[in-house]
Amino acid sequence: MVDAHFDQTADLWLIENGRRIGLVDHVKRAFKYRFYPTDAQAAELSRTFGCVRKVYNLALAARTQAWVLRQERVNYKATSAMLTEWKKTEELAYLNEVSSVPLQQALRHLQTAFTHFFAQRARYPRLKSRKKSRKSAEYTTSAFRFQGGKLTLAKMTEPLAIVWSRPLPEGVAPSTVTVSQDAAGRWFVSVLCEDPGVKPLPITDGAVGVDAGLDRLLTLSTGEKITNPRHERGDRGRLARAQRELARKAKGEGVNRAKARRRVARVHARIADRRRDALHKITTRLVRDNQTIVIEDLTVRNLLKNGRLARAISDAAWSEFRSMLEYKARWYGREVIAVDRWFPSSKLCSHCGTLQNTMPLSVRTWTCGSCGVTHDRDVNAARNILAAGLALSACGAGVRPQRSTPGGQSATKQETSRRKP
Repeated sequence: MVDAHFDQTADLWLIENGRRIGLVDHVKRAFKYRFYPTDAQAAELSRTFGCVRKVYNLALAARTQAWVLRQERVNYKATSAMLTEWKKTEELAYLNEVSSVPLQQALRHLQTAFTHFFAQRARYPRLKSRKKSRKSAEYTTSAFRFQGGKLTLAKMTEPLAIVWSRPLPEGVAPSTVTVSQDAAGRWFVSVLCEDPGVKPLPITDGAVGVDAGLDRLLTLSTGEKITNPRHERGDRGRLARAQRELARKAKGEGVNRAKARRRVARVHARIADRRRDALHKITTRLVRDNQTIVIEDLTVRNLLKNGRLARAISDAAWSEFRSMLEYKARWYGREVIAVDRWFPSSKLCSHCGTLQNTMPLSVRTWTCGSCGVTHDRDVNAARNILAAGLALSACGAGVRPQRSTPGGQSATKQETSRRKP
């Protein structure tokens, strides 16, 4: 199992308007594997998760209090000094029993969260919950040993029993290791390292427009329609049974309720794993076959407010599709263009450019009154998205709209929008 993402850069070309404009330094990938800890390792990691959560919450409370009472901004260095003092107290002496590196990393993560908040890229950081928050701990090079294909963490005498489903890139050393446990009780280790095997693909003339939907997950401007697997719908019966069993259990810390909660989590994990696997295959194919990929800049957060479609939209995972597409395009020297969400792709005739007045969702095929061409609604939308994206790329305006723009409009919205957001 591989969880891949990019971090800074190397030997990768940045693409703008179909031209190579510079090199990216290097690519870092996080390879995620499952492992099976011993009882002692599981107990040590569980203690570490709890200490990480405690330190994060204490630091967040201290930073919030300092701002409310004194209008003072507390930075990472100050919280690190606080951690040293906390360890000296009798109440928090147990923080000395785990490795200090994950605790310091928790403070760094909090600093990053505040940086994003002040830059208006995220909400104010929230306290971590013992039941709901992700259980994880991050180790840097000083807190683990990787030799001969065996990974040993600080405070442990035995290496982790990792299932190496895929080898790490040859000749590279991990820079960061993140251990986590999901709600289903599965243990994972994510190994971050540089991957010299990621290189730009040869430049091609291929370009494709992509229209996201629910009946069909994706419709391409080439006419191809990719079926929506609807993984959540397929396991809805199993999920409902597991949730009913959980609802019958008395709330509290009972063993039976914990088992029932884990069964629900396993169903959710199965759905998420299958969905992620399908999206990886689709995005990899699109990036390999096309130099330019044009998509819509959908506001999925707002679309989820529709109570009738929220479940289906969540199952389609449009945001995850876009994220995968963008980082893979960056890896392999491709270009992703996002056209404005208000662009009337469905109502515009891709043959003559006539704009229809209305286009209800129930209309799947329609005939243009001006040129007489009959269109498949989704294919026509994908072709219009492609044309709009290539036009925006040529003029250089509104090519990469932000997902949450504080103000302003893209060129497409100024020219074609008939309504206000």
